[in-house]
Amino acid sequence: MDMSDVIINKVAESGLVTLDLQDYLPTEDQVGVFDLKEYLFMGLILKEKDFRVSLQETNWTVYENKTVALCCTADAIIPAWAYMLAATYLQPVASDVFMGTPDALKVHLLVGKIASLSSSSYQDKRIVIKGCGDNFVPADAYVAITLLLRPVVKSIMYGEPCSTVPVYKKR
Repeated sequence: MDMSDVIINKVAESGLVTLDLQDYLPTEDQVGVFDLKEYLFMGLILKEKDFRVSLQETNWTVYENKTVALCCTADAIIPAWAYMLAATYLQPVASDVFMGTPDALKVHLLVGKIASLSSSSYQDKRIVIKGCGDNFVPADAYVAITLLLRPVVKSIMYGEPCSTVPVYKKR
């Protein structure tokens, strides 16, 4: 076999480091949702006495060791004290309580994981941020990884190693 018959994997030899942000998405067992909608009378009104009784009867163990999104998905006016009261029940069991929608919580957790990465391990590397996959990755995550890596890497590209869009190149 002569050299013209040898297949060379140029992507493998390129020294590119691929990061898949899907790897940092929170899993379902890490997050929970406490939706005040479930405690509204006729889906519209929060009755203080009924709300307090319902909170006392709630099985709080389902939120154990989870980061919980505290929200109300109904189009209702919820007084601030109601969120405060729910938080007093969640705090002893949940690992953390986040005021906002489940989607906002997932973005918050994802960006937090990215921010906790050590950028020094990517010093002077050529990075490809994987661009497609089975799960949606919000733009917030792509911005967070760019801001983290830009000061230390040689280059940042978006896409797949065989087909990338250049984002940043150190000069």
